[in-house]
Amino acid sequence: MSHTAELIAVGTELLLGNIANTNAQALSQSLSALGINVFWHTVVGDNPERLKEALGIARKRADILITTGGLGPTYDDLTKQTICAAFGKPLVLHPDILEDIRDFYESALHVPMPENNTQQAELPEGCVVFDNPVGTAPGCAFEAEGVHVLMLPGPPHEMETMLRRHVEPYLRRLSHEVIVSYDIMTFGMGESSIDQLLHDKMAHMTNPTLATYAKPCEVRLRATAKAATEDEARAMLAPVWEMVRETLGDIVYSGDGGDLADCCHGQLIRRGMTLATAESCTGGLVARRLTAIPGISGVYRGGVVSYWTSVKADVLHVPQDILDTYGPVSEQCARAMAEGVRRLTGADLGVSVTGVAGPDPDERGVPVGIAYIGLAAPEGTFCRPLDFGWRRRDRIQGLAANHAFDVVRRYLQGLPVERI
Repeated sequence: MSHTAELIAVGTELLLGNIANTNAQALSQSLSALGINVFWHTVVGDNPERLKEALGIARKRADILITTGGLGPTYDDLTKQTICAAFGKPLVLHPDILEDIRDFYESALHVPMPENNTQQAELPEGCVVFDNPVGTAPGCAFEAEGVHVLMLPGPPHEMETMLRRHVEPYLRRLSHEVIVSYDIMTFGMGESSIDQLLHDKMAHMTNPTLATYAKPCEVRLRATAKAATEDEARAMLAPVWEMVRETLGDIVYSGDGGDLADCCHGQLIRRGMTLATAESCTGGLVARRLTAIPGISGVYRGGVVSYWTSVKADVLHVPQDILDTYGPVSEQCARAMAEGVRRLTGADLGVSVTGVAGPDPDERGVPVGIAYIGLAAPEGTFCRPLDFGWRRRDRIQGLAANHAFDVVRRYLQGLPVERI
């Protein structure tokens, strides 16, 4: 039997935008892996009437309702009371849970338990109790009128602990299918162009399915299959991966969801080569993304952020005549920066980024969006000229960084480097 879930997050702070609903993301990912369809996310403020209305809608279209938040001790924590009233379930005090909460306050916090915490030990009659080892509010689950209702605390570290310890085992017993998804990563073509190439195939797919998602500065395709076992689902996805690679060619760089920096890391290891970076307009973004990868020190020598022209000359030894004649934002400078950082660090490869991220043109009148990626390699030096047009500063920086990674991965894979 296929199950459908609705997630209901309770908390006025979510509606005000004070905090992000990260619980919904974690729950959706978990339920997807369990083969449970999540078709709706609902957010309700700390208001019993509106929560009651949301429950009335949800129970008509989903057979699993999961709520987060509203299980605390304060006057506005009314999730349990509202749900129990909606499903005709009386609340029952659990003395053992009350004692655990009292011990938590006295042993961990070294203060007496405020008496309003007693309501946290009141749970629906006949429910399955989910203990909370990292907080005071227990969760619970019950079934009524063919609907499974699960109530979880709102703080993300408490919710995620309860999800792993209790919710996943509870739901696993309900589902007889698994859902497996692959993220196929591409760079070098826009979402609309990719959709045009794949549209006819995607439109006729039901299981597995394929959909495009535009990420900042690149496009992800998500291939999803549902089957009785994980091995069966993965077998169904293999032809999808081959079809996408055959259709899109070398703009596909990953089938495991890793980004371009991860791809470069893997390729550098395979080739036994090292890399260094020289950055101007990206201000260290390339280096930051590389150094976020565990184990990158095995292949990444280091980098220079040469924001000032004098640093390009004094540290990277970009010849002064190049800076005077062509300027710091030029193909000639990008090549010299890449060669300079390669010499400076002794790396096998040096990659450079120089450009104008805006919001204004540079002192020589080079317009916003112009950038150059240099790559110094044992065989010679390459350059990819770019014109992003006028965009937000952070978007230009992100695109330039991705192009730097793309130049490196294409070189390492034996693909054309200077143009996509």
